[in-house]
Amino acid sequence: MESTRSSKSMKQRLHSVLERSDGGFSGFDIFIVSLICLNVVALIVETVDEIHDVSPLAFRMFDTISVAIFTVEYVVRIWSCTAEEQYRHPVWGRLRFAVTPVLFIDLLAILPFYVALLAPVGLIDLRVLRFLRAVRLLARIARLSRYSSGLRTSAGVLNAKRAELITVIVFLAILLLMASSLMYYAETEAQPDKFANIPQAMWWSIITLTTVGYGDAVPVTAAGRILAGVIAILGIGLFALPAGILGSGFMEEMSKRRQGPRLCPHCQREIHE
Repeated sequence: MESTRSSKSMKQRLHSVLERSDGGFSGFDIFIVSLICLNVVALIVETVDEIHDVSPLAFRMFDTISVAIFTVEYVVRIWSCTAEEQYRHPVWGRLRFAVTPVLFIDLLAILPFYVALLAPVGLIDLRVLRFLRAVRLLARIARLSRYSSGLRTSAGVLNAKRAELITVIVFLAILLLMASSLMYYAETEAQPDKFANIPQAMWWSIITLTTVGYGDAVPVTAAGRILAGVIAILGIGLFALPAGILGSGFMEEMSKRRQGPRLCPHCQREIHE
């Protein structure tokens, strides 16, 4: 009985350290953030052959030690999550906690290391290994969102405005298909090497809609030039829509924070919209 209480007390303490609810930073948080930043720097610097060839073993050891620390942290988070009421069940609670976005990112930060380590030699292609390294880099950068209120706010805004953003993305995809198809039929006879098919014309449409304009493919027919002008003008307006949606979302979020939580006038409890 005493050992059970001791285990629960330890679980509570570990969970309070790992999942701080006051928004502050503990020494452990500072250590993990510093380790993530060092890992990101190491993964970037390691791609420079002149630096990597000096001491490849040092990079490998640092990576192994970092993954070991991240693995222990991940396991302890899973083990201690039952301290929260919503994850109280020892099996289903932990599974629900493991599939939350933050924990899924934590898993992505360590999983590629074990995939590359446990896979038989020669089974994984070099390109796959590079892709796994890219996933690890992105996942470790994304892990910083756990400790940044700004990044958490960004994620909240994206979630709140997802319907509007999806609508704009669908509209842009339709416009991209229409522009690519029309440009293909307008230019394929005049430039069969630049507009050989609709997928190849999509590259030109993307570059034009985003107003980047590399100049590697330029319409030469009258119909193609008129179409290019219309598409470029539409691209200026349409690609400003996501910025406006996100901008309004950030303004709404900042306004809510300045006003503070809304309280019920009768029970004085916070109202969740």
